[in-house]
Amino acid sequence: MPLALASILTGGFLAAAGGQFNGVVVGLAALTTILLQILSNLANDYGDSQNGADSVHREGPMRAVQAGYITPARMKQAMGVFGIAAFLSGLALLWIALGAAGMWILLTFLLLGLAAIWAAINYTAGSNPYGYAGLGDVSVFIFFGLVGVGGTYFLQTQTLPLVILLPATTLGCFATAVLNVNNIRDLRSDELAGKITIPVRLGGKSARRYHWLLLVLGLGCAAVYVAFTYHSLWQWLFVLSAPLLWFNGWQVWARQESKQLDPLLKQMAMSTLIFVLLFGIGQLL
Repeated sequence: MPLALASILTGGFLAAAGGQFNGVVVGLAALTTILLQILSNLANDYGDSQNGADSVHREGPMRAVQAGYITPARMKQAMGVFGIAAFLSGLALLWIALGAAGMWILLTFLLLGLAAIWAAINYTAGSNPYGYAGLGDVSVFIFFGLVGVGGTYFLQTQTLPLVILLPATTLGCFATAVLNVNNIRDLRSDELAGKITIPVRLGGKSARRYHWLLLVLGLGCAAVYVAFTYHSLWQWLFVLSAPLLWFNGWQVWARQESKQLDPLLKQMAMSTLIFVLLFGIGQLL
């Protein structure tokens, strides 16, 4: 959840820095994002249980369908409930932010919203889940980064300067890093199940190099954004989060046992949230 909210907060901070913050829009964007995140988690639980990734070989915590706490049919019903809720929340967001006057823009965002719902479900569920083809990283980068940050900013300001894509890229990189830790942990079980994630394609060592690349690129884009928009030394406040990100990168590199990587998922998500708070506050001061 902190990771899901991070991109929305970033879009809110950036709009507030320009004096165009809209609390209702940010609140509805956050609600829609939370519902989509829950939908994605439910679909991931269901899909991996049906497609073989949640087997006795899985290194991560046991999931609900895998453990028998909920039947696949009930899980599908829950997915339907949260899919409808996310759609209605998204409609309310678009109507309040854009109204009837922005009908073409509204339709564009509606298509993006439907794409987000599709992506949340079909990552591991469905007959041809794209997560099993190694495309999860692309989806996370787009929706947690470019769409989450850029979309939230646009719905408040009705503009989207190219420079906003820099912090959007930062959030996309950090969100993808969280997924990468998860996929490094599950590399063995994913390979056995035919789930061809990036770590399965690259191997453990190269996947860890890829992790460092995501962290460095994320921080670098934030630094370039500040350089382009500089007005105060406070804008560099986000640098205080660098040790947390370095710690995550070093530990992912050093820990070879799959179960040892579990705590680093939460640590990376929380590090991203701390980065966003420091970055956002720095833009406001």
